[in-house]
Amino acid sequence: MSEPGRVLPSCRTRRTSDRPARGVQYTGRLLCWSLATGMATAATELVLEPQTTWWNALWPAPWYLTGLSIPLWALLRAHEQAAQQADDDDDFPEQLEKAA
Repeated sequence: MSEPGRVLPSCRTRRTSDRPARGVQYTGRLLCWSLATGMATAATELVLEPQTTWWNALWPAPWYLTGLSIPLWALLRAHEQAAQQADDDDDFPEQLEKAA
């Protein structure tokens, strides 16, 4: 058994700087899957030429999702980069002290 007050590795909390990375990762996956789905539906439209009414509304939907996810991914990525630079700037004085 573990000692009282001891934290197991599975119970550790994540750093707050990991949150933007997770959002960037999920948005990147959304972007990738929407592009793949858009290409598949465009190929289906070109090759099979479905004539159903719902298809005309469905096949451009992944392209709209791609257009929305690109700026969202760029915004989250810029936020992630800024957070990483802020963390690196905090460590700079410590690095100078170690060098001296």
